[in-house]
Amino acid sequence: MKSPIYLNALRAFEASARHQSFSAAAVELNVTPAAVGQLVRGLEEWIGQALFHRVAGGRARLLPTEV
Repeated sequence: MKSPIYLNALRAFEASARHQSFSAAAVELNVTPAAVGQLVRGLEEWIGQALFHRVAGGRARLLPTEV
């Protein structure tokens, strides 16, 4: 049985939600912010729902949605 590739996406989502930033999550996970963003976007596509409201400026750039 093939291992689900979304486990890393879930880790990226959780760290992003906690830090409210792809950059801070990337530091924690030791990957690039682009990799975190790509994992989260893939997870959003897989479930068919947006997981974050993305804000252009300010300290908290990612605000979790109700989902």
